[in-house]
Amino acid sequence: MFDTVVVATDGSESVKRAIDVALDLAARFDAEIHALSVVDASEVDASPQQLRDELRTALETTADAALATVEERATDDAEITTAVREGRPAAEICEYAREIDADLVATGTRGRHGENRLLLGSVAERIVRTSPVPVLSVRQLDPMAGDDADTAAQ
Repeated sequence: MFDTVVVATDGSESVKRAIDVALDLAARFDAEIHALSVVDASEVDASPQQLRDELRTALETTADAALATVEERATDDAEITTAVREGRPAAEICEYAREIDADLVATGTRGRHGENRLLLGSVAERIVRTSPVPVLSVRQLDPMAGDDADTAAQ
C-alpha cells in the first residue's frame, strides 16, 4: 500500500513522535523512507542583509541535525534517503513528494513555530491542504496529561 514515505522534519521536539510513527509504518510496509528538512527562505529573507549568510548556515546545520535524528531513530536495517531544501516549507515538502512519487507524507502537527496555531501548525495545515498524496499528521502526546507513550501502549 505504501512504497515511499516522506518524513518531514524541522528538528523540533514535537516531530519526534511523527518520525517514530512514520518509521514504524514504513517498516510494516517495507517502504522506502525519505527524510526531508526545509530551510525556510522567508526566515532568511526577513533577516538583516549582513546576517543572512550566517542565518542560512545556522538553519542548514539545524536541518542536517534534524535529518540525523531521523537516521538515529531508525532501525539499523532501514535505509533512509535524506534531503535538505530551501524555500517555503510546505511547498517544498509537497514538491518533493511529487518528484519522488511518494505515497505518503508524515509530519508533526506543530513545529518550531507551534504556538502560532491552535490545532495544526501553519506548515502542517498547508501540507494537509496542498499535498498531492495523503498526509499523516501526528500530534505530540502530552506527558503532563498522562498521555505519554507508556500510557498509550496500555
